[in-house]
Amino acid sequence: MICFKYKYENAEKIKIQNTQGHNPKTFEIDCLVDGKYAHEIKWRDATTDGDHIIKEHSRIKVIKENGYVPIRVMFYYPQRNQAKKIQEALQTLYLGVGGEYYYGNSAWEYIKQYTDINLIEILEKIADSRNIYDN
Repeated sequence: MICFKYKYENAEKIKIQNTQGHNPKTFEIDCLVDGKYAHEIKWRDATTDGDHIIKEHSRIKVIKENGYVPIRVMFYYPQRNQAKKIQEALQTLYLGVGGEYYYGNSAWEYIKQYTDINLIEILEKIADSRNIYDN
């Protein structure tokens, strides 16, 4: 994400080998900062199947095995009950390995504090300039 690059020149997207299983072969880290903080960045995540939790559990373990701190930043929290339960399980997984989990307003605030960029304000200004709320 570009706002990480603004403050952290070494921020990068990387792939790491899946040592917990065969599928997928690798996991992508959306934004690794300072060679330590592995950010998973999502606008929203509405997946509700059990395979999703298993894959995420493996991904978090692999990230931790590689010496990284897993951090999930999800801007929009799901509305459906089943999807909310999945997110609660994921939050427990992240926190259980010493990671961090941000969603909704806390995600926007995290980006602002971590990068010095008020992303929600920028997006709102763009939306206002295009009058998308008037349609």
